[in-house]
Amino acid sequence: MGNIKSQMDERILVCVYYGPNGERLIRRGYELSQLSNSPFYVLTVDRLASDEFDAEKSSYIEQWQELSEELGAEKFILKDDESRPIVKVIKEVAYQNNITQVIIGEQPQNRWEEITKGSFVNLLLRELVFVDIHVVSVDRSLKVNDETMYEKGIRGFLRHDDEGFVLAFAKSKENLFEGVFYKEIGTDFNNGIFKYVRGGTSHQVRVKEDRVIDEIKDSPNIKMK
Repeated sequence: MGNIKSQMDERILVCVYYGPNGERLIRRGYELSQLSNSPFYVLTVDRLASDEFDAEKSSYIEQWQELSEELGAEKFILKDDESRPIVKVIKEVAYQNNITQVIIGEQPQNRWEEITKGSFVNLLLRELVFVDIHVVSVDRSLKVNDETMYEKGIRGFLRHDDEGFVLAFAKSKENLFEGVFYKEIGTDFNNGIFKYVRGGTSHQVRVKEDRVIDEIKDSPNIKMK
């Protein structure tokens, strides 16, 4: 009986990496923590130092931190300027925090592409003794028309005027929403998708010639034209 763990013995680590799928993994970690009545942690690892992150990467980090706080994560852990193999970093963080369950995505990006080859999970299983590994299916792209191509995302803001919401790229006290703008390839205008996090939930709206053409759900009394 001494080997049987109580619910409170469970501790969950969610591993996220640069891209739009971090929110889904964090929410899965939260759901699992609620079911097991246990704390959860969020970890992201990067070879670059945080002051070298571009606008898009910095925005993702900020959104994950905000969402982690909204959902009551025990800790958001950023391991930047990291040269060690990811499995070693995860192992260190897992043992430091007595983690019993690790959540990763099946379609990681950049450094984590090795996971899709099947070897990464095996490496984790060898490194993390007595730790359960959860591999979560994640979205492969933005929820937009697959035929539409977008440029690399850049940090942007939404401001409100008499006609609705307008896209901006300079910081100002007039900005109401901060997020990432994905511009359509092949257009001279700012047409594309703007993604932002509000109240712990991710949203996206369409932008045409700098103006938002969808209704902002966070502002139900304002209708887009």
